Amino acid sequence: MYKFQPKLSIGLPVYNGEKFLQESLDSLLNQTFTDFELIISDNASTDNTEEICRNYAAQDQRIYYYRHDTNIGCAHNFNRVLELSKSEYFKWAAYDDLHAPDFISKCMQVLEINPDYILCHSHTSFIDEQGTPLQDYNINLNTNSAKLQVRFNELLTKHLCYQMYGIIRKSALKKIPPMGGYGNADGILLLRLGMVGQFYEIPEYLFFARSHPQQSLSMFFPNYLSFTNNNSRYSLDKLPNFYDYSVWFDSSNKGKILFPHWRILKEYLLSISQSSLNLNEQLLCYFNLGKKLSGNESLLIKDLWMAAKILLSQKLATTKAAKAQVSSHYSGIN
Repeated sequence: MYKFQPKLSIGLPVYNGEKFLQESLDSLLNQTFTDFELIISDNASTDNTEEICRNYAAQDQRIYYYRHDTNIGCAHNFNRVLELSKSEYFKWAAYDDLHAPDFISKCMQVLEINPDYILCHSHTSFIDEQGTPLQDYNINLNTNSAKLQVRFNELLTKHLCYQMYGIIRKSALKKIPPMGGYGNADGILLLRLGMVGQFYEIPEYLFFARSHPQQSLSMFFPNYLSFTNNNSRYSLDKLPNFYDYSVWFDSSNKGKILFPHWRILKEYLLSISQSSLNLNEQLLCYFNLGKKLSGNESLLIKDLWMAAKILLSQKLATTKAAKAQVSSHYSGIN
């Protein structure tokens, strides 16, 4: 019996994506490159996402639809579509973004010709809820450098991780840990991929990132995209709330005492110490990391302060409950 073995797997994790999902699916299914499977993992959506996905899967045999009974968090859902893939190349896709019809074919051509590149993406443009162009994304990283420590330094820069949605060699993804359940987990994953090999960015605007109030960027990067007299601009000056961001990546973090900035620092350090860098290269990476942290020490202190406040609050609540129980007991006696 013939078993479909695609060249590319596209993984689309989704939660309550009914508003933009059909347009995003059409954008992928209408690609000029057709040798792919599309794996959809529905994170227990409560809107019409399931119905939309099942209708599409019934019409196209390349689509595989899976649904979780409960929301397992962003990171686990992203990892799930990767686990289910069975191809040489892999691509994550978002339920709200769009792609030019030749996005995949042009990325695949680059990777097939250049074995040194492990990831290929394109220039990115922002679009609004109606798909109207807003502005080009102009953060260009030198991730095609042959020097590993240069790529490391570039990926420490504040950026929106759009390379995550490029075409990636599966062999490269197997060399790094899966996406973690903490804030900036997508940035750490990209950083580690950059330490495996080079990225290439096609100098054409073939990827269209949608800006809307329900997206994670709007929730965790407040006001990163704003409008003035019909002119759009974006800013990465404000850091996200990494406490809420950690819960979004992993729902099991809810209610726990977290040290999100310490966790990110730990993952940066592990990325260096567990890499194939020689001592000189490692020292350069530690130096670059130190420069990035300079002036942000208050974030580490903030983690400790937040943990202390939560512990104190819990202790006061326990004491209050105990006193109420004692009071109730004596009231019953009287």
